[in-house]
Amino acid sequence: MVDIAKPQSSAVIAADNPRTSPTQRGADPSQVSTNGRLAPVVPGTDSRVGAAARYLLASIRIGLGFIFLWAFVDKVFGLGFSTTSAKAWINGGNPTQGFLGSSKGPFSGFFHAIAGTGFANVLFMGGLLAIGTALILGIGMRLAAAGGALLMVMMWAAVLPPATNPILDDHLIYAAILIVLALLAAGNTLGLGRAWATIPLVQRTPWLK
Repeated sequence: MVDIAKPQSSAVIAADNPRTSPTQRGADPSQVSTNGRLAPVVPGTDSRVGAAARYLLASIRIGLGFIFLWAFVDKVFGLGFSTTSAKAWINGGNPTQGFLGSSKGPFSGFFHAIAGTGFANVLFMGGLLAIGTALILGIGMRLAAAGGALLMVMMWAAVLPPATNPILDDHLIYAAILIVLALLAAGNTLGLGRAWATIPLVQRTPWLK
């Protein structure tokens, strides 16, 4: 026989009382909507979509990193894809002369002046190596995004107006994607972003993340 005189626990009372909030009734705070009511949840939907999005961003990050890193390797060794062996950097080739030397548009004078200079070559090749490595490893995403976006915008400015569109080309799209990857911490999935963020210097200097 149930002792009806036995006092109920506070948890049972809260669960039975319609005036108590969902969190007081033991609901997960993440499932409570802004009006204080329980939001409808499809089991597994949010977690699956979130995981898929994280892995998709990580794949895009690694793919972009490979594009930057491959451009560096091809220009250094002249593997025959966009740079022949005779024009390889290690064989005396000039990695910026061809692209910047053929610049057109309102900024052509500036790009012609720096085309083929040692400063431009080192800065360009160093940027490709650093950005590609950072993206593949998932570290220094903010620096990689800033440097990569700046490089892409400069390459876009060197070919104004673009051949296939009056304003946009793939350089600007790459720049936007790099910024999105950094904002969404894409280096934390399939990368070393979380471990990188625990380094004391990185913790003291947020722009290194």
